[in-house]
Amino acid sequence: MDERWLPSKYFAQKKILKLAGGEIKIFDENRSRLLFFVQQKAFKLREDITVFSDESKSAELLKIKARSIGDFQAAYDVTDASSGEKVGALRRLGMTSLVIDKWEILDASDKVIGAVVEDNWIKAMIRRYAINILPQSFNIYLDTTLVGVLKQTFNPLAPQYQVDFGMDAGNKLDRRIGIAAVILLQIIEAGQE
Repeated sequence: MDERWLPSKYFAQKKILKLAGGEIKIFDENRSRLLFFVQQKAFKLREDITVFSDESKSAELLKIKARSIGDFQAAYDVTDASSGEKVGALRRLGMTSLVIDKWEILDASDKVIGAVVEDNWIKAMIRRYAINILPQSFNIYLDTTLVGVLKQTFNPLAPQYQVDFGMDAGNKLDRRIGIAAVILLQIIEAGQE
């Protein structure tokens, strides 16, 4: 497997480009090496995201595709671009997200194997209905075991996440699903703000 999937820590940054959409760059922990690049198109009704190895967009790594348009409880299939193999999917739990953001992690057969859950429902309610100055944080679980944490850094101009899969000692979470979750959180959840 490509070495870009091996680190336990990453740094993800979204740059908003007015009418052009946005870019997501995911670096190594030290921000010294770009590992993943996404260029998001503005005004798309259906998310169809390609994850590239760098800004030249010469090598596709992942495809993330919404199953339907404008679904409050949308599912996003994650496919390895080189093999065409479905890695799994991420499904947003729409009604739950009125209180706290929660996504299910599905395997290639659409069986629920884990979840991505916002840190705290009280903080989530403050973010949604009072003032959005508290950075978001998400926990990633396989079954009930914590395997990753995404912590938003406070930067209103460029949403950023510190990503840590360090507690996943046995590498049970396919990093391709982990990286897809980071990208979807930056696109979907940041779009709510």
